Amino acid sequence: MSLPRTPYQTVTPDYFARRGLRRYAGVFSLWALGVGAVISGHYSGWNLGLLAGGWGGYALAASIIAVMYLGLVFCIAEMAAALPHTGGAYSFARASMGPWGGFVTGLCENVEYVLTPAVIVSFLATYLAAVFETPPAWLPAYWIAAYAVFVGLNVLGVELSFRVTVVITLASLACLVVFWISALPVADFGRHALNIGAGPGGTPVELPQGGGPLLPFGLHGALAALPFAVWLFLAIEQLPLAAEEAREPSRDIPRGIVAGLLTLFVSAGLTVWLNASVAPGSFQLGGSGEPLLDGFRATFGSGLAKLLALVACIGLIASFHTILFAKGRQIYSLSRAGYFPRFLSITHPRHKTPYIALIAGSAVALALLFGLWFGMGAEKGSAVIQGMLLNMAVAGAMLSYLLQAISFLVLRARLPGLARPYRSPLGRAGAVVTIAIASVTLVYQLLDPVFVSGVLGVGAWFAAGIVWFALAGRHRLVLSPEEAFALEARRSVAD
Repeated sequence: MSLPRTPYQTVTPDYFARRGLRRYAGVFSLWALGVGAVISGHYSGWNLGLLAGGWGGYALAASIIAVMYLGLVFCIAEMAAALPHTGGAYSFARASMGPWGGFVTGLCENVEYVLTPAVIVSFLATYLAAVFETPPAWLPAYWIAAYAVFVGLNVLGVELSFRVTVVITLASLACLVVFWISALPVADFGRHALNIGAGPGGTPVELPQGGGPLLPFGLHGALAALPFAVWLFLAIEQLPLAAEEAREPSRDIPRGIVAGLLTLFVSAGLTVWLNASVAPGSFQLGGSGEPLLDGFRATFGSGLAKLLALVACIGLIASFHTILFAKGRQIYSLSRAGYFPRFLSITHPRHKTPYIALIAGSAVALALLFGLWFGMGAEKGSAVIQGMLLNMAVAGAMLSYLLQAISFLVLRARLPGLARPYRSPLGRAGAVVTIAIASVTLVYQLLDPVFVSGVLGVGAWFAAGIVWFALAGRHRLVLSPEEAFALEARRSVAD
């Protein structure tokens, strides 16, 4: 049984002129984009897996996830160099698996890039409310202000957007370096990092003097920590979305994404080791919404709490700004090709940025934030935002990783003669490992009752998207650069 045919429509001569982008980014800017998108995960979120596996279980999970991202990044680097289009994951899947494969893969990324900034802005609002002693009822004001400021920066031009990205990425890394240096003299790994034990029924208990086992919950605990470890690297895969704004995408994107991942490996390793090795230790850190701030309190004292909270906002701002960039380009590329309503891909006449896509994606995110906030009450709504939406973003990411790795394998099999300026040193094995680890991570999401609601939310998002594409989107496709490449590749195989 074959899927319905997807015809293409003729567009006006100025269609692509109204959707132009401007080239600016080099390797360093792309490196900053990748690292900046991820770095908030080293400030908060990563630590929530400590209670699932203990420090050793979490460290093992983080190592497994690091292997998955290594395989994924090499696959993406090869495909991005061969298909240097803004579509990213969607364009890879479109070339390998046709319009339906491209749309479903794009939908997976859409979940991730719409929801991840919403989760980050909720953490940012919590930090700012603590600094300025704002009543909880006013947290939504911080959401609106953050979206207004950083959507505005992204609209004002790719040059400004990348300059801001470089500055805040370097600042967020500098903040982490200060913490690592300050933590080294007072770190006590045995006492603080190993202070989790298995209590009655396998529940985590605190060991005041430390000295607990590396794997208090065994291998199962390590596997249960996999979804949490994803936050150490989530969103590094967004770099190909800047392909049409990179000066030499076939060269610069592979270099930028590999350098970014190596930077994150170092940062993740030092953060997981040192943040858990100072007071209050792994047990309390596992339930903290501000682990880096907890670490700063241990090294500098609580008297500087407000200043340190402001410093900790840097990493959240870096990721919020850079993932907004990715969201705009992701919606833009699907819209330009007709998968989403076409008006979303119109770019600013002066700044050449996808301002309608940025505004529309942000409006959807804010609508979800307010829906949860008012639907469940202010206090409970905040907890759900930082739980359910986070889990939905991770689920969308895992599905997109699976489909991108499959795209890599299909392209290698069907288009062996495709010009590949960069080739993955791990080859097909890297893609297979990525598929295996992403699949296991998704299974463990489904085994966790907290994550299940997020996965079901992704299912509802997919259902709505697929209905739209089946009834309308597939009849309105346009020969964008990604689509034209895919058709030409198919003809070359047929010949």
